[in-house]
Amino acid sequence: MQLGQTRETMDLLYEISMLLNTGLDRETLAHCVALCEGGVNPDALAAVIKELKRESRILRSEQTQQQQ
Repeated sequence: MQLGQTRETMDLLYEISMLLNTGLDRETLAHCVALCEGGVNPDALAAVIKELKRESRILRSEQTQQQQ
């Protein structure tokens, strides 16, 4: 795939990601695509991302409560 096509594909994937409100930035999305291209199961990757986001929310909430 040519560089221009790769860029266009990533732009489209990012637009879809934004429409789906995934919360993934371009760099993270690019890493996810690379992992999937490398053979990582997309469903498993999505589950890990969801769990990491959940844990992050919990940690932020705990930090906010400690600061009050």
